[in-house]
Order: sequence, then structure tokens, then C-alpha cells
Amino acid sequence: MRALHHAAPRELRQMNIRTIAGAVDAARRLGALGPPPPAPPEECRPAGRLHSPSRDARAVSHHYDVGNDFYRLVLGPSMTYSCARFVSEGTTLEEAQASKYELICRKLGIDRRPGARLLDVGCGWGSMAIHAARRHGARVVGVALSREQVDLAERRVTEAGLDSRVEIRLQDYRDLRGEQFDAISSIGMFEHVGTALMARYFGVLRQLLAPTGRLVNHAISKPGGSRLANRTFVGRYVFPDGELVDVGQVVLAMQRAGFEVRDVESLREHYSRTLHHWVANLEEHWDEAVALVGLARANIWRLYMAASANGFDDGGLAIHQVLGVVAGPDGRSRMPPTRAGWG
Repeated sequence: MRALHHAAPRELRQMNIRTIAGAVDAARRLGALGPPPPAPPEECRPAGRLHSPSRDARAVSHHYDVGNDFYRLVLGPSMTYSCARFVSEGTTLEEAQASKYELICRKLGIDRRPGARLLDVGCGWGSMAIHAARRHGARVVGVALSREQVDLAERRVTEAGLDSRVEIRLQDYRDLRGEQFDAISSIGMFEHVGTALMARYFGVLRQLLAPTGRLVNHAISKPGGSRLANRTFVGRYVFPDGELVDVGQVVLAMQRAGFEVRDVESLREHYSRTLHHWVANLEEHWDEAVALVGLARANIWRLYMAASANGFDDGGLAIHQVLGVVAGPDGRSRMPPTRAGWG
């Protein structure tokens, strides 16, 4: 028994060596130990300093320049790629997106200030800008980093007859200087900013607001925060360099930048419902979507949207609108006395 006890580890070690050597030899013959294979075209591996303007532009282009026709299939006529607001069981997706924009207009107070100057940061395809200008007479500047989004947003503004009220720019928010606005909306853009640049982001927006001006920061958040590291599925294929920040950190950063935070509202269940609509749209137009972007990318979008819906359902993901105001020198905020002031 003692001899067998001592011999077994030697034999086992020898067997392991032979097994590892065989595996290495097989891997070498298959070329597995050579250079790694090239990344598939659906994967993004951005290079350069994290959140530099050039790297951010590449990361944004990877996600949003998939093709306007593809996004139209998924998002529907509203061309809105952010959480909607369903006020009743029978609310359609288009009605819910309009309801979200109207809520933001009311929180910003531009519904009571005809001609108010609004900055829409990360304006996408221009839907918020068009809503604010058409419904409330706002004068809007929308900025985005996606060339395809900006091109379509400009066409949609022209088709709506709002060229005199809405200006769409291919511009980084960091390049906004020397202008002043009465209100700023940031809808689904903050996820691209990152914790490291959060203070600068809110500082830039604070400097652009006139006294009593307001900001609504509408963004996905995660308890405890989470960087969508580029080694994960979402980080590699969907949102390179994306980051979800705990809403408590968002509030703190806004206050440090000089905002008085007046309201925080969660729309978590609304985003789950929004995503279910998007997945249903994709499924309904599956063959057309595959023809536009290919099977691999269509599958990536279907998987990430369905998984995100689960995240909002179980509370692993959240989304908040944080409303801040720049109080005047006398402390005046021009805020309504209660939430009933924006409905």
C-alpha cells in the first residue's frame, strides 16, 4: 500500500506532463500559439487615451453609425433611442416617447418660456430638438458625434420646417464655449462620459447655463456603478468604453459643479417596456434587419436588448432623470413649488 501511495503521484505527474505536452503540440500544429485572429468586424477595440475626443468619436460611431435604416426598424417612427414614458397600459411606443420629451420640457421649464434657448447634448436623430421647437417654440442647438445621426437629424429638422429654430451640429460637448442657454437636456448620452470625466462634463454644462437655468441628465445607472469593460460582450460589441454610474455619484458630481439638485426620478420599469417594444420591432422586421446589417450584428443587437430588459426587470440596471438648477445670485431658482408644476 505504501509503495502504491508513493508511486501514484509520480505516475500522475508523468501523465499530466504528457497530456500538457500533447496539448501544446496540438495547439502549435493548429496555429493556436501564433498571433491572435483578427477581431470580427462587429467588435470594437478602440485605441488611444480613454475618453479622448478622438477615441470617444470612434466608440460612438461604432454604435450609432450602424445605419439609420436599421435603427428605424428597431425604434419606430419616433427615432428615439432612449427610455420612453408609458402613462397608461395602452400607450404606444411613439406616444410614450413623446410623453418622455414633454416631461423633460416641463422639468426644464421651457413649456412656460417661449423662445427659451435649449442645448440638447447627444441629440441623436433630433427628436427632442424637434419636439421642443415645435411644441414650445424653443430655439435649440443639438450636438452629437455620430455623422449618420447628424445628417438625418438635419433632414428631419428641415422636413419639419424648423430650420429657423433648430441647429444640429457634429460637435463634442467639450468644444462648446462662449454660448449661454436657458436649459440643457442630456438624454442617453451620459453613459459615454465616464467617471473620470464626470466632473468636467457637469462643469462644462454648468458654465453654459444662465442663472436659473436647468439641466435634466437622463441616463442609465447601476447601483454601485459599473464600467462596461471592453472585455465583456456589451463592451466589446455594443458600447465600447461605456460606463454606468451610481445615481448617488451623479447627484454629488452635479452639486459639486454648482447645480442645486431638485429632483431625481427613476423610470426603471419604463425602460424594460421600451426594450420589449424594440425587440418586438426587430423580430417583426428580422429579414430586413439582417439584409441591412448582417446576421451577426442583428443577433448582437437582439441579445443585448433582451438582456438589458432583464436587467431593468430584476433591478440590476436602473435609469434616472436628475434635475438640477443654477440658482441666481439671490438664491432665486424659478422652480415650481411642487412636482405638479411639471405634471
